Amino acid sequence: MMRLVLTAAVLLVSFFGFSQTHKIVSNSAAQDNIKGWENQSYPIGNGWFGVNIFGGVKKERLQITENSFLTRRNLTNALDINLIMVDDNHNKFTGYSRSIELETGIGRVDYVANDVVYSREIFASYPDRVMAVKCKASKKGALNFNLSANTPFLRPFVKKGSSVAYDSRAAKVTASGDEVHVVQHLQYYNVKFYGLLKVITDGVISQNGKLLQVRGATEAVVLFTCATNYRLEPDTFKYEGSKMALVAEVDKPDSEIASKVRNIIDKAFNKGYDALKASHIEDFSSLMNRVKLDLPDNNDDASCKTADLLSRIKKGAPSTYLEETFFQFGRYLLVSSSRPGTLPANLQGIWNAHHKSPWGSGYWHNINVQMNYWPAFITNLAECFEPYAEFNEAFRPVTRNNVQQYLNRHKLGRLPSKHESPDIWCVATAVYPYREGGVPGGHSGPGTGALTTKLFADWYDYTLDEKALKRFVWPVIHGMADFLCRCVKEIDGKYLSAFSASPEQINTPGGKWNWRNGTPPYYITVGCAFDQQLIWENNNDLLRFAEILGTNTPVVARVKQQIDKYDPVQIGESGQLKEFREEKKYGEIGDPLHRHISHLVGLYPGTLINATKPEWMQAAKVALDLRGDKSTGWALAHRMNCRARLGDGDHALKLLRIMLAERVYENLWGMHPPYQIDGNFGATSAVAEMLLQSQAGYIDILPALPKAWASEGSFKGLCARGKMVVDCKWKNAEPIEVIVYAHDSSKVDVRFKGHKLQNEILRIIK
Repeated sequence: MMRLVLTAAVLLVSFFGFSQTHKIVSNSAAQDNIKGWENQSYPIGNGWFGVNIFGGVKKERLQITENSFLTRRNLTNALDINLIMVDDNHNKFTGYSRSIELETGIGRVDYVANDVVYSREIFASYPDRVMAVKCKASKKGALNFNLSANTPFLRPFVKKGSSVAYDSRAAKVTASGDEVHVVQHLQYYNVKFYGLLKVITDGVISQNGKLLQVRGATEAVVLFTCATNYRLEPDTFKYEGSKMALVAEVDKPDSEIASKVRNIIDKAFNKGYDALKASHIEDFSSLMNRVKLDLPDNNDDASCKTADLLSRIKKGAPSTYLEETFFQFGRYLLVSSSRPGTLPANLQGIWNAHHKSPWGSGYWHNINVQMNYWPAFITNLAECFEPYAEFNEAFRPVTRNNVQQYLNRHKLGRLPSKHESPDIWCVATAVYPYREGGVPGGHSGPGTGALTTKLFADWYDYTLDEKALKRFVWPVIHGMADFLCRCVKEIDGKYLSAFSASPEQINTPGGKWNWRNGTPPYYITVGCAFDQQLIWENNNDLLRFAEILGTNTPVVARVKQQIDKYDPVQIGESGQLKEFREEKKYGEIGDPLHRHISHLVGLYPGTLINATKPEWMQAAKVALDLRGDKSTGWALAHRMNCRARLGDGDHALKLLRIMLAERVYENLWGMHPPYQIDGNFGATSAVAEMLLQSQAGYIDILPALPKAWASEGSFKGLCARGKMVVDCKWKNAEPIEVIVYAHDSSKVDVRFKGHKLQNEILRIIK
């Protein structure tokens, strides 16, 4: 598949003439505080760790996040690396520019001070597992700086059982030779951290306490990497807090971690900066360049500052270049935060500067972590899903006890034996690297697990990867089906979820928040749309994959008996797709303007609600209209995807522009608020869905093309189900050239507005 995709990329450059790169650009540094981190700093990452570039002239702050560096259920800022300029040259400067180039993952800072041109080039390499910073001055010997590492939020270790132990932290920073060593220890999960900085320069290096001094240099390269003692295995998730350390160990790094970090740095040092940069660009660009998007009327804006483009859209002057950039930025963030062998992208990806991150930067399963991976398959980044698949594989066995508690709590029968149900599992909302989610319930029903398994079904449907099917997809969907079949009760001839909740809907008049004893009164019911639609989705996928694998199990037999009695869609008196079975007119139950649109999961990301049932599509549209467009960042993105599935491209674009005007920071991070990365990912998948869909069993070209994009444009490299890659060029709202790269040309069915494309437009390459 990789060779197919790359071949398509090469062919399309000449076929469609793509050449434009996309940048986020500012003419000022980010403020050196938490607001500046969230609103203005620029993220780079390699999956192993994330970096935020502040770009200060006198002081460059590079803030480091490592996704296993948690206090109790809270990701915390791992480290700040500071490059502090020590000469008077930097008191006055001109020509400042700070940028990241999305196609290469290269960050830059440039300015002129005292007639000397200074530049910094920064990237985080996945193949070499290092951050590299190259500082350069145009005048020989004009580069003078101190390099230091700051370990924030230190708190002394305490006796076990004290609440202070939740975020106790110890650290030691030392400088020796051309290196800075950082040893840290978090008490609650016994997390041991080692970071290593190494300087390569033509100047003179000396040590001053905990920092390095570089003087009289023309160029300097700073290399950095880090690691912890985290292990991705079931035992890690079993006993929260049981591994809590009683004594801080920071005199020297753990030997295993130190050996790993030393090996990485030595290899990077021997490889040299130019080779590191070349391998980074080859790796990063090979993923980013799989997909190109060219919208009309975008050339003039490529040189504009990003803040200016955002300001213009607030005044009603949109930029298609900004829309392209925002689409590619979601892909950039996924490539930067979720790579094979690393932890998956969390609620903030792989970036956090807080002491206690918002919502712990966990993996939230009632839509957020799922939205993180919505763009993975359609925008040609399937391997970026592998970290979540492996993460899920590690915590899944630990949830068996939760299944037992759930079944007991709702009087749904006994927990089957491991022989009867070897892979049964469940998931609640929040999962962390050291803790699985507990028993489903509260504000989200058991459909939460099926919302997760939809990602796995898409993984196979897009890639036809048989190894993934056997190792990940089948056990995940089969085990979830085993659980879901036991979650339902037969009521009036229908199989309904005995405990059911539409995520975070409130049981008060008008859906207004009314806290009781610190807990909001969530609306609990039987068989709401969220659970019924997702139970159908998971179990329908189970039957499809059982046929592909030629297997039959007791779970498959049970699903066959239930599948036609889930009654997942009901239409109410307002013409709406009902959120709750007992609902008559829209808005009788819960918040009518709620951010979640959980009753529409069968429309997106599911496949249940589709063009074969126009009455369901119409009811979904009514429900979406009544829900309204005013919402949080990620919720706008979900609405955007649903509008695309409904074929309403103009409304999808309207939502995209609302998001850019109201729910995006200056650095293009999505605003919940605060910053959440799922809005970025959801917007990227929505743009792709506006241009290409395949959930109905055929390739649907330009299914939701908005009028504002209709004059001319093109895309390349988007993926369709069935292991196909599609390129398209359009003019006056109609496709004029389409290429499909398919492993099986006999199964290619391409349509536009319901009609098969003519041969003079379509080209199929095997």
